Amino acid sequence: MTVRDAAFRTLRHFGLTTVFANPGSTEVPLLADFPDDLRFLLALHEGSVIGMATGHALATERPALALLHTVAGLGNAVGALATARVNRAPLVV
Repeated sequence: MTVRDAAFRTLRHFGLTTVFANPGSTEVPLLADFPDDLRFLLALHEGSVIGMATGHALATERPALALLHTVAGLGNAVGALATARVNRAPLVV
């Protein structure tokens, strides 16, 4: 089993069926041949990724998974992450 397989297995185990993302080149191996039973939602900015994941988490009352590109992507999402924290949105980033 690869790390990629283990990651998807863990997502399924915890009921995380939707991935909100603004991926960069470092995420390509993870996203290639993305599993059909998981939903991938692309946003064009990291702040939008967090906003979408926050809305999903608050609406479903379940954690949401946000996949951001390395350092710069996380930096772009800081404001939205602060808002998600204030709103007590359960996110996995």
